[in-house]
Amino acid sequence: MAKGTPATVAVARLGCPFALIEYNYDPAADSVGLAAAEALGEPASRVFKTLLIEADGKPVCAVLPSDRAVSMKRIAAAAGAKAAKMMPVPAAERLTGYKVGAISPFGQRKAVPTFVEEAAAGEPYLFVNGGRRGLQMRMAPGDLVRGLGATVAGFAAD
Repeated sequence: MAKGTPATVAVARLGCPFALIEYNYDPAADSVGLAAAEALGEPASRVFKTLLIEADGKPVCAVLPSDRAVSMKRIAAAAGAKAAKMMPVPAAERLTGYKVGAISPFGQRKAVPTFVEEAAAGEPYLFVNGGRRGLQMRMAPGDLVRGLGATVAGFAAD
């Protein structure tokens, strides 16, 4: 596979249908997810970002629409923790094997509990990072959740 990344290889092995879409990645963008949505011509609510969080010091992965923010209180509760905070960038890159701007929920170096924002269920399809800057995977929300073995929860901030 010419565009093979650990993420695309993992999804293919799982047998989840997906399509790869490339776009021009803007390293100067304030928000990678919002820039990707604009480049793809899709609503930001359909282009999901992948964030690494520390819940009571343990890593968890949060996948949510790029136009939403994580409620640390809600993600902590979903993870059965008392407190949560963003994982420092160097730690997230080491844990996942991806650089920021290319972090996919699939094919990470170490499997961690993963949570998908419940808003995903309302979308006919969505996009997640394909493991390389400028590469997105289009897939059905149910395939995303099943493929990741994720927990669906409401953790986006109001």
